[in-house]
Amino acid sequence: MALPFTSFRLLAPMEGITEPCFRDLVLARNPPDALGGTFTEFVRVVEHPMPAHALRRHLGEPRSVQPVGLQLMGAHVDALAETARRAIEVGARLVDLNFGCPAKGALRGCAGSALLREPRKVEALVRACVSALGEHPLTAKIRAGYDDDRLLVDLARAVEAGGAALLTVHCRTRAEAYCEHADWSRIASAVAAVSIPVCGNGGVGAHADFERMRSETGCAFAMVGRGALADPWIFSGRSVGTAEAARFLVEYAEALQVRGGAGIAGAAARVKQLLHFWTAGELVGDERHAWLREREPERLLGRLAEFAGGAASRVPSRNAPESSARGDRTS
Repeated sequence: MALPFTSFRLLAPMEGITEPCFRDLVLARNPPDALGGTFTEFVRVVEHPMPAHALRRHLGEPRSVQPVGLQLMGAHVDALAETARRAIEVGARLVDLNFGCPAKGALRGCAGSALLREPRKVEALVRACVSALGEHPLTAKIRAGYDDDRLLVDLARAVEAGGAALLTVHCRTRAEAYCEHADWSRIASAVAAVSIPVCGNGGVGAHADFERMRSETGCAFAMVGRGALADPWIFSGRSVGTAEAARFLVEYAEALQVRGGAGIAGAAARVKQLLHFWTAGELVGDERHAWLREREPERLLGRLAEFAGGAASRVPSRNAPESSARGDRTS
């Protein structure tokens, strides 16, 4: 089944980060031949299918040539399959199943990484969603394992047997969470075990790493999460100056307030999530802690506007609606 991606470089789904405002800005700054597509934050499916309006909210309005897949996480076969069908109805180009989230809430619900101990269950969930999607592609993302990687090949083959069009392998186990070390040999093991395309995830920190991962592992696609939080231009490899880097963050804060329903405090908190990783344009430099310690949202965003050369027209008032930023779980 043909995949709709426009490049082998993909932006990873990240809870609390890859909502429409952030996705749109990254997609707009990287041409289709540099960034091939991305996915929503995961949509948690429990006992009942998610309503269409909730899926539309996660998907957002179509604003780019590159496809945006809707990622689902759950363990209830019927509810997950029906939600996958509805995802296509509301405009998703493809659906991705999350078998990698290590969050405690996912584990308590026997979803996400909890399923890494049950290859047969993974296969059943993939098969049910593939059947529900018809001609639209279903992809699945796994970690290398739960506590260790002994079931990696079994999991990869379960995803393939279920009919998925693409397997993404985050090369860390659930137990390893987001540790610095990324064992790409695990991606190579999955590539050798299946005939469907494999996307590697984990350890991409620079533009050159995309091609290096493909060369060393044989994977067809390469995905980045935290590396894109540090530098949204990582897909094209373009170096930007301080003003352009600041403009991204200013536009992000404005989009969150205008389109995302956030107040200025919520927008500033989301910007700080990025500043924790940020390297683009040498904007942060040795002052990272000073940026992160700034408690006044207006001062934080105002300082960014100054670096951006006044590109941000205003800093909205405290009367804007508030929303708190969730903690991120990055790939």
